[in-house]
Amino acid sequence: MDQRTPTVYRTRSWKNRNRALIALAGLALLLAGYGIGRWQDTPSSASAAAAEQSAAPSEVPSSAPAPTEAAPTTPPPTPVKYQVLQAESANELTGIQAQDTEDQGGGQNVGWINRGDHLRFDNFVFGDVPATKAKFRVASAAGVSGRVQVRLDAPDADPVGELSVSNTGGWQTWRTDVAALTPVTGTHTVYLTFTATDDSEFMNINWIQFDH
Repeated sequence: MDQRTPTVYRTRSWKNRNRALIALAGLALLLAGYGIGRWQDTPSSASAAAAEQSAAPSEVPSSAPAPTEAAPTTPPPTPVKYQVLQAESANELTGIQAQDTEDQGGGQNVGWINRGDHLRFDNFVFGDVPATKAKFRVASAAGVSGRVQVRLDAPDADPVGELSVSNTGGWQTWRTDVAALTPVTGTHTVYLTFTATDDSEFMNINWIQFDH
């Protein structure tokens, strides 16, 4: 039997040990590389917290006030400049007749007015700014006084204004009287109705003009 010499045995054992150590070192390097790769792929807790904080909306209210939008402004309505209503041009004259006038400007007026008569003016536009008064150009030589009343949309509607008319000194002696109105807007049929203490003729009218 061939006995191996101790030198040869030690040499081979040393080589086997070296090979095992090299294999273990390679495995350790492989595990170390794998661990380093996992560490690089996983964000640190501080980085993750910073990213989460930057993604979340700030809970601290801004000290600057929020800008306010200016409310749209609506321009005020424009008052209507009312035309003069010539009495003889009414759409309806009930119990009333026209005649040539001696008032300034010439033309005609209406007369022979007594209680129960009326004038009607269709589709009169008062507009959005209320009319609050009416001017009447009147004349009278009657011994009685009476009233002219402004009504809207029906001859028997409640009056929105009225004027007492007394003797002016003659049937062609003219003056301008003013009656206050309950404020009127919109478009209406305007009636002028007349009332007196008896059936006597008591006034003439040349024109009417509404005002604000």
